[in-house]
Amino acid sequence: MEKKFISLLYPNEEASREAEDRSNLPDISDTVCDELGLAELFDMKTAPLSEFFTKSEEVILYRHEMMKDILEVPEVLATLREVHPILDDIMELRRLDNDTLTSADSYLYSITEIELYVSCIKALNRGIVGAREKLESRACRALADFISELSESEYYKNLTEKLDTLGDKVSDIKSITVGVNLDRELRPESAAVISVNAESFKSGKMLDKILRLSFKNDSFTTIAELTPLLKGKSDNRREALVGAFNTAIEDVFRSSVRGWRNTVAEYVLENTDFLLRLLPEMEFVARAAELVGRLKAREDCGVCYPRVAKTEEKSFSAVGLYNPRVALTIDEKIVKNNLAFDKDAGIYVLTGPNRGGKSVITVALGAAQAMFQLGLPVPAESLTVSVTDGIFTHFPEGALDTIDKGRLGEECARLREIFDGATGDSMILLDESLSSTGAFEASYIAAEILSAFAARGVRGIFSTHLHELAAAIPEINERSRAAGGVAVDTLVAGIDEGERSFKIHRMKPDGKSYARDIADKYGLSFENLMKGN
Repeated sequence: MEKKFISLLYPNEEASREAEDRSNLPDISDTVCDELGLAELFDMKTAPLSEFFTKSEEVILYRHEMMKDILEVPEVLATLREVHPILDDIMELRRLDNDTLTSADSYLYSITEIELYVSCIKALNRGIVGAREKLESRACRALADFISELSESEYYKNLTEKLDTLGDKVSDIKSITVGVNLDRELRPESAAVISVNAESFKSGKMLDKILRLSFKNDSFTTIAELTPLLKGKSDNRREALVGAFNTAIEDVFRSSVRGWRNTVAEYVLENTDFLLRLLPEMEFVARAAELVGRLKAREDCGVCYPRVAKTEEKSFSAVGLYNPRVALTIDEKIVKNNLAFDKDAGIYVLTGPNRGGKSVITVALGAAQAMFQLGLPVPAESLTVSVTDGIFTHFPEGALDTIDKGRLGEECARLREIFDGATGDSMILLDESLSSTGAFEASYIAAEILSAFAARGVRGIFSTHLHELAAAIPEINERSRAAGGVAVDTLVAGIDEGERSFKIHRMKPDGKSYARDIADKYGLSFENLMKGN
């Protein structure tokens, strides 16, 4: 068959080759995937999630088409789930070191791989080809057409016929008759296989055979009870016996099975390689479809296919944005938020009470951007978004100090590392950075950092407990404008009548109002404390 390029994730071979070079992928690391909760939600086994990100708008739109088929034609997802463990088994066979296998083992493993390959093609033919008329995406249609052509080829039909014949031959083996020559002291001297039998031997006794007087017609009844072959034998003797019988099987099947190795090399390996190359894609697509299905199953959630904006627009405008990990963890109603970057806000300083939703919305922003760059539907009612060349996170890591720098030094070093890696097309997510030092020092350093990030033109959120930082924003914006950068604005995690609403508002922070509401709620205001005195 003519070699064809088939991929669920890339529209052409050029796009696939570009993705193989990690320098062409957006800088979204495995650590970022962990901090955004995506590594846990996808739980990939065959490849890290970070390998599937893309900066290509063409690739993203191609995946949108594919995901619609996966989600709307249930046979496709069911088939991917069925095929996945079969391909895993083929991978396991490939991992075996052939040097450690006997020739007989190797022959039988070759047959097993062919059986797995055929069962895989049958499943794809039944599920994907069977649903061909329902499919609309280029990816799924190309796969269906290729599998159809493959399964209808004369070579494949001949392969399945030969497999059935050889499989019957192998499965018919029930026993082996061995002839043993003895020396004068009745010790085994030499041995050879007399026959391979389709019937098992049965335990018997010499007296029974004599009484029945029918040695010829009772050749599969022994003159003594059958005993486990390897029972009580040393490791060396067990290996010797197993080796002898493997050699016997090899001798019997050498002529019929050896030819299959050429078939495996010339045909099956090429096509199983094609399927194995698709294995990570199939797992990714199946995991993505399962995640989206779980989100859609919640009446208060849902997903959307984002509208792709040009990269230079640096767009992110979401309606009904929410955090997918939170949505799949809690039973309470999910609070959604609107969030948009514009000419007056390329970076937001997000303040509010502890446990008021600052981290939740910060992660929601990153998760939506990351899922968009995986080519997937995103957790929002609507989203217009541009591609980023990287997502950089700086989240709390606990209170462990390092010997040489201390925790503040570590935070500053990491922030410098992020700044050096980010460009004007990057996204930054800083959650409670600089919390390891006092408010005065933290506010000063934060203002310097924000000024530099804004001047560079990145977009993102600085989630912080530093309410005083808002007072420095006019100065930050002045410095950023002078460098041709973006503006910084403020967001506030909502609190209404002392209750955390988890709603995010675009407004100026008022730290005292949060403290006052919380003090009132717990009866710790001066007025409440002094009542009755």
